[in-house]
Amino acid sequence: MGTIEEFNSHVMGTYGRYDLVIDKGEGDFATDENGKRYIDFGSGIGTNSLGYADKDWADAVCKQARTVQHTSNYYYTKVQSDFATKLAGLTGMQKMFFGNSGAEANECAIKLARKYSFDKYGRGRHNIITLINSFHGRTLATLSATGQEVFHNYFFPFVEGFIYAEANNADDLKAKLDDTVCAVMIEYIQGEGGVVPLNKEYVDELYELCAQRDILVITDEVQTGVGRTGKFLAGQYYGHTPDIVTLAKGIAGGIPMGVCLAGEKCADTLTPGTHGSTFGGNPIACAGGLAVLKKAGDKEFLNDVVEKGAYIKQKLLKIPEVELVTGMGLMIGIKLKTKNAADVVKAALIEGVMMLTAKEKIRLLPPLNITYEEIDKGLKILERLLSE
Repeated sequence: MGTIEEFNSHVMGTYGRYDLVIDKGEGDFATDENGKRYIDFGSGIGTNSLGYADKDWADAVCKQARTVQHTSNYYYTKVQSDFATKLAGLTGMQKMFFGNSGAEANECAIKLARKYSFDKYGRGRHNIITLINSFHGRTLATLSATGQEVFHNYFFPFVEGFIYAEANNADDLKAKLDDTVCAVMIEYIQGEGGVVPLNKEYVDELYELCAQRDILVITDEVQTGVGRTGKFLAGQYYGHTPDIVTLAKGIAGGIPMGVCLAGEKCADTLTPGTHGSTFGGNPIACAGGLAVLKKAGDKEFLNDVVEKGAYIKQKLLKIPEVELVTGMGLMIGIKLKTKNAADVVKAALIEGVMMLTAKEKIRLLPPLNITYEEIDKGLKILERLLSE
């Protein structure tokens, strides 16, 4: 029995997997169990932010694994303290809670916003507005927060307390900002929704409306954060500081971590016993995260991300089949004129390039430190497939 057959006989079929068994990786390419190499334009859906087995990252993780791999959150660790201090400095946020995924970070944000409002205003002010076409996770609460009706099936009853507003429509938002609302939760770029950025004018008005009513702004930067767009947070392009921001995916370079960060207004809202996580702030994850922050927090590194993103976009727009390129930095959506994105991604895999889809678009989330040589190789294959 081969790896795939054995795997499928024991693992639940919750993913539409490709027939590819990854054996190892180095930098911006992966190798399957038969020795075939693949240029990785997906980086584990943006999670391998420094590619495969980055030396500094791997050394930090291995050193921590040989020191202390875990201790309960009844105690302190220096590596968690160092990581939190570095992350607070890069984001301008005050305090944070560590979990293991983006969904967990968003769960924490939901609880944090509701408790802040309860403590200050009492019951009845618990609704959270999210945007149509958003994606915030697959737990019951974050699935309920997700503004895509296709996900609201099977798992009834869903969690109450979420209102969906149309993205980039300030009038719709204004009409729904009543006295029952405690927070608005947004993605600056709707990743799973098709790599669709919010308009700056809309974001400006959203922050102004929320400030008038003491409604918290939560920014889900699970996919856009940690340098993905060319700034450490995508929100830095928009010029506003949210009350709560969530991070995951690339934050620890491939080790499970999610972080919910709070600004001054709600930094002390969660108190002992109101939230927790056995594995949150795991020393190995924090060591990997610290290695990521030392690179992804560097201005020159981030400038390189911007330049690489612009280079890829310029190359893509020269391909006749490409109708539109969306996104920022190395978070790229490609809308095609006639071809089916999913079919192209499957064909690219056969040719040795790993890519993603997002709705009707091809999605590229390569490692932040991908080389121009690998970019050119991958885009050459994509161009050929789109020209056939």
